[in-house]
Amino acid sequence: MNFWLMKSEPDVFGIDDLKRVKTEPWDGIRNYQARNFMRDAMKKGDKAFFYHSNTDVPGIVGMMSVHKEAYPDHTARDPDSKYFDPKATEENPRWVMVDVKFSRKFKRTISLAEMRDDPALADFRLLQRGQRLSILPVEQVHWDHIVSLI
Repeated sequence: MNFWLMKSEPDVFGIDDLKRVKTEPWDGIRNYQARNFMRDAMKKGDKAFFYHSNTDVPGIVGMMSVHKEAYPDHTARDPDSKYFDPKATEENPRWVMVDVKFSRKFKRTISLAEMRDDPALADFRLLQRGQRLSILPVEQVHWDHIVSLI
């Protein structure tokens, strides 16, 4: 099993939205490295932290799991979608998505500031300079430590 961190802005799609719908396609990823993580490494049953970004207190707010492995992201071929990519075709979709399933919402946010101050997370990929990907692999040692904080 792999562990992930997946970022979303709460005013676009947050943990409460996932809790309400239970399962949702994680679409709109337009970074090749993040796409490759979904396409090549994410497997059904993998666990992921749900991270709220671009908010007053960014941080990890819950957990989810990969419910369906990568398949073509249809929004890339929809000219009315903000994720439209004119180079995406049915034969070469370029972009993929996975379906995620709600697991739990934390009683509190594990804030970015808290994680930065935690020596046990000093080499956590999220905290590395220049790390802005919306999907990141998480080492089990970091996963276990973060889970111990909730």
